[in-house]
Amino acid sequence: MSTLAVILIVVAAVIALILVLSAVNRARRRREQAHLQTEAKRDDVDHHRDEAERSRTEAAVASERARRQATEAELHEERAAARERELKD
Repeated sequence: MSTLAVILIVVAAVIALILVLSAVNRARRRREQAHLQTEAKRDDVDHHRDEAERSRTEAAVASERARRQATEAELHEERAAARERELKD
């Protein structure tokens, strides 16, 4: 074999090696990016679940507050009726 043929084979092998390494590196970066995106989506799911739980808690507190205020209003109404009866007697 001539020296030129050996040089061409070595250059072709180096180019092929560079292409293979580049493809492997690109695939690794894609997998890492996919992993990061999956983690971000999981974090987003957790965030939305936390927000939903907080909203449910706030709704429960508001419902309890409304129930207490309705009871208090009924109590005031009963007191007003009692005072009104006292005035009529």
